[in-house]
Amino acid sequence: MPELRKDPIVGRWVVIANERAKRPGERKVDTSGRAGDELCPFCEGNEAHTPPEVAAFRPHGSHPNGPGWRVRVVPNRFPALRVEENLEKHGDGIYDGMAGVGAHEVIIETPEHHRTMASLRPESIREVLWIYRDRLLDLKNDRRFVHGMLFKNVGQAAGSTIAHTHSQLVVTPVVPPAVQEELNGGRAFFEYRGRCVYCDMIRQELADERRIVLDTSGFTAFCPYASRFPFEIWIVPKHHSSRFDHIAKAGVDDLGHVLHEVLSKLERGLDGPAYNYYVHTSPFDQHESPHYHWHLEVIPRLSAVGGFEWGSGLHINPVAPESAAAFLREVDVPPASAVATPAERTREPRRALVRV
Repeated sequence: MPELRKDPIVGRWVVIANERAKRPGERKVDTSGRAGDELCPFCEGNEAHTPPEVAAFRPHGSHPNGPGWRVRVVPNRFPALRVEENLEKHGDGIYDGMAGVGAHEVIIETPEHHRTMASLRPESIREVLWIYRDRLLDLKNDRRFVHGMLFKNVGQAAGSTIAHTHSQLVVTPVVPPAVQEELNGGRAFFEYRGRCVYCDMIRQELADERRIVLDTSGFTAFCPYASRFPFEIWIVPKHHSSRFDHIAKAGVDDLGHVLHEVLSKLERGLDGPAYNYYVHTSPFDQHESPHYHWHLEVIPRLSAVGGFEWGSGLHINPVAPESAAAFLREVDVPPASAVATPAERTREPRRALVRV
């Protein structure tokens, strides 16, 4: 069973999950995705090859765990944390640990195997964002859980182990270190200046303009001043809110448009790079906060992280954010309805993995 262990020096929590090492290897499939056992478990018609769904958007009258769905959420077959665990904290001398309680879910964003997030229809992206919100609202009711991390891995270099477009939600009994650092930094800035640092950042970026990638009435997408990685992009709501699960319909509509534009620019301008994106939001037990601001970070995996970065914590970025933003602004994005899938562009046989 998984376990969380705390580093006694820096206070960093680590998940020890031995079962993740038991995931099966890669298998080839034909273009139908239905060649016996060698198939993509996320394709429509293969619902029996995933755990039973916990949520889905599907037409009225269609049956759970069968065809007809548009977006589908299932438990991860090899979860990093388990809902069935009890929240048992324990000590071992100077060390602290607890049982690996949590939730690990997979959001299958479309039944179409060859779609990427950038080639989804606008209404499909909006439904993905809505189901993100719905799952956070549902899981926050479990008092064992403290934080929900929504994230997406695309490409082997970004940690993806299945080709069919999907994202994941891991809910933890502790605040993740990266989020805690942002909470601490935002609180310190607010105590000193009486303002939200993210709101100030948006105002300054819009006034400067050099790092802006896209700006709408509700969101600003920009390459941050201290970008750690080439073409790193943050998408930040202009209306102050510390909780993603408080997003309203207008926000979902606008964010869906911005996310499609940003990912399309990356996919077209950088020739389909591997990337991650993740949503940073307040812990479940915190109400709307004046010092924190939820946001979505997109990280293309264009450069390797080496020994200096791992040992020092200092990142070396070979592309200035001003140059990255200027390049991305010039990338034309066709209407979502006109975007071809990667398969329509390449006609390559597809490959899939049987794990998540």
